[in-house]
Amino acid sequence: MSTTTTSTTTYRTCPRSGLQFEHQAEWLMKANAFVAVVWLLFGGVLAIGVVLTRWPAVRWLEADTFYMVLTAHGIDMLIYWIIFFEVAVLYFCASTLLRCRIATPKVAWLAFALMLIGSVVNNVAVFRGASSVMMTSYVPMMAEPNFYLGLILFAVGALIAVFVFFGTLVVAKREKTYEGSVPLVTFGAITAAIIAVFTIASGAIILIPTWLMSLGVVKQVDPLVYRTIWWAFGHSSQQINVAAHISVWYLVAAIAFGAKPMSERVSRTAFLLYILFLQLASAHHLLADPGLSTGWKVVNTSYFMYFAVLASMIHGLTIPGAMEVAQRQKGFTKGLFEWLRKAPWSNPTFSGVFISIIGFGFLGGISGVMMGTEQLNMIIHNTIYVPGHFHATVVVGTTLTFMALTYYLIPVLFRREMINPVLAKWQPYLFGFSMYFFCLVMMGAGTLGVSRRHWDMAFQGAALAYEWPGAAYLMMALVGVAGIAAITGGAIYIYITVGSLLWGRKLEAGATSGKFTPVGRASPTVVAQSYGSMGFAAPGTFTLAMVFLLAFILYYFINWKYLSTLWGLS
Repeated sequence: MSTTTTSTTTYRTCPRSGLQFEHQAEWLMKANAFVAVVWLLFGGVLAIGVVLTRWPAVRWLEADTFYMVLTAHGIDMLIYWIIFFEVAVLYFCASTLLRCRIATPKVAWLAFALMLIGSVVNNVAVFRGASSVMMTSYVPMMAEPNFYLGLILFAVGALIAVFVFFGTLVVAKREKTYEGSVPLVTFGAITAAIIAVFTIASGAIILIPTWLMSLGVVKQVDPLVYRTIWWAFGHSSQQINVAAHISVWYLVAAIAFGAKPMSERVSRTAFLLYILFLQLASAHHLLADPGLSTGWKVVNTSYFMYFAVLASMIHGLTIPGAMEVAQRQKGFTKGLFEWLRKAPWSNPTFSGVFISIIGFGFLGGISGVMMGTEQLNMIIHNTIYVPGHFHATVVVGTTLTFMALTYYLIPVLFRREMINPVLAKWQPYLFGFSMYFFCLVMMGAGTLGVSRRHWDMAFQGAALAYEWPGAAYLMMALVGVAGIAAITGGAIYIYITVGSLLWGRKLEAGATSGKFTPVGRASPTVVAQSYGSMGFAAPGTFTLAMVFLLAFILYYFINWKYLSTLWGLS
């Protein structure tokens, strides 16, 4: 394959993976990923305060401190940790996978600086104590002006980074660094970037007037308008995560197994469904809002949202299916599940991703569809069930996937040997299964009615205290235990990641050249050429899909049955 000279930049070919890293893009990826991990560390420390306060027997923090800590925890984890890491993923999917230079590196560094400054300004405002308005920051509750200013600066920086990503795609196309269509992983990243533009624009539309209101320039922001547009930003930020972490799932399937998608066309169509319908799921946060019509709610959450659910189910079938096909081609063909038993479970990159896939589908996916049904939503709206659901999507789905990818990037991108590989092998299991249990008991407590954010579920000292069933206290105690176990798993990840950068043996950088090697046109997979995704090329995955469907039906029925006992019709 021919090599091509480009303008004044260099490309490093990694001797371990064969990937080519352009110099500026490599440093931008390192900077964004490192700062992401710092925010994960900060948010994880704050999580200790949150779980030990919601644990009724401990109730560690007083109310004002708890709400301040909860505000910072939500923003640092959902926005700063994840979006900094996603920017690194975008640059990887554009520059590294397409083997081209980064477009406008100085502008990319400006974006990084704005994101960093904005995140620090926002956190300083929160810890000054006058901005404990939670991540949702509903008006007419007001925070300090710098609370909103920090979020706006961060959003502007993130938007610039997204456009640098788009510009890099243009550079790759113009300089012919690849043939045919962009790789599927890059296509998924494009999906995430398109959703990000919608998300950040929604945030700007509502946060800029709210910032002006905090300065006294604007007299009023309508609360209903605020809630509606804010959730177009708040929930859609999770949709960026979904598109990004599913792209990483496809990448890891290729890394761990050499797996190719069962049908690229079907997978790309599923990503397209995300662009068209995924943001409409934001409406399920507003199902109890009296200001919005039932018709609007039902159309968004009981019709359009299901197209996005269909897309997730396609990915949930095709990614494990691709792994199964690759394993069967290697000779693991006994029974339904030999391919799964013989998978590289000691490789934290694979184990983290597979634990993420199962948890995201069974815990996050099923509970999300249930919450998106208007009648069932009344059972759990504004209860601790809601954070149980989004920890299953954001933490089990996105955070665990990004942790797994980090184990791959430490030697490949950061050129360091991973310290304590035995501990790294067990970290995804400790963190993933702790979060499974954490989400389950949190959703159980929410089903019993425990409130979403109140610092003291017992209302101690209140004249009319509510008598909770013993099961509710048990569930919240288990939330505390599981939360501490998950935080321990997160601390191990931080230790391995930062420790490897500081003390890990430096690895060979590989050859550096002023030329890139174009990416060749991918050939169709064997499955696509012979009997396609409709055949039983992956019978084990099909069986798992049927188990998922059965679990979904049973859980849906149980919730309707529960609703019927609470909401008598006669």
